[in-house]
Amino acid sequence: MDALHALLAVQERDTQADQLRHRRAHLPERARLDTVTTELASIESDGAALTVERDELARRQAELEAELADIERRIGDLDKRMHSGTVTAARDLQAMAAQMEAMRRRRSDLEDAELEVLEVLDPLEKRVAELQDRWAALDREAAELRATIAEQEHGIDGELAEVVAARREAAEPLPAELMTTYERLRQRLGGVGAAPLVGASCGGCHLTLSAGALDRIRRLPPDAVATCEQCGRILVR
Repeated sequence: MDALHALLAVQERDTQADQLRHRRAHLPERARLDTVTTELASIESDGAALTVERDELARRQAELEAELADIERRIGDLDKRMHSGTVTAARDLQAMAAQMEAMRRRRSDLEDAELEVLEVLDPLEKRVAELQDRWAALDREAAELRATIAEQEHGIDGELAEVVAARREAAEPLPAELMTTYERLRQRLGGVGAAPLVGASCGGCHLTLSAGALDRIRRLPPDAVATCEQCGRILVR
């Protein structure tokens, strides 16, 4: 195989390697993992804020329940005193009755306040539970995606190692000057530095060469380097 056709073999290996690297970097599971990770972070942020609000409401509910329990005890104690027969003075009984009425109003206010807290707390707790369930499901999915990505990366890396080794073997006998030119063109022209001449067209840019350019190329010695007049790639004929 002459140097130019060997260079085309190197280009084929480089193209295969580029395709494998692109596939590795753009696995569909990787894109999904990015989406899942973003949603997990959003849930954690939302969940933290809702948890703080829920805990504050739960603390307020506990305070109301404690005060209700205390006032129920005081109402019970006062009721026993009023009906025990130990208090007989009309003025004392009236004062106790007024105190009893005040405590009942306070109890009613506390019950209304607790109801208001519960009306907010119940849906909030439900929302927190929903977020926790969603987070758990996404966390499981993220773990599965990472495992799948690792498995696919391992397979691609194996293929890539084989292609790189074949490329190294193909490039070994080629002249250093030719390889330098090829690498410069490859870097500048989207990974393709050498292409076959297909009829009258460049296999790299797929444009048709002029009749004059084709005539000049045909007159070159077989081992001379020809380039596409359109894109500058090395043409293998």
